Amino acid sequence: MDTKYNFGADAERAIVYVRAVNVADLPEEMREQAMGHETLYAVHTSDGERLALVRDRSLAFVLARQNDMEPVAVH
Repeated sequence: MDTKYNFGADAERAIVYVRAVNVADLPEEMREQAMGHETLYAVHTSDGERLALVRDRSLAFVLARQNDMEPVAVH
């Protein structure tokens, strides 16, 4: 069986992970930019590289999808 299937654009999307980050755990210069938020949301690659840090979970998912990535929540 060597039939090739096209699973669509989603088959080629990179998986990224979205997780909550306590602002208190961030470096001081980043805490100052958090504008009063206690929790931010990070978007990470599968090898742990932080790609983005945003104010809410839904924004993290939108950001990932707008950049052709498939977001997955990490608990």
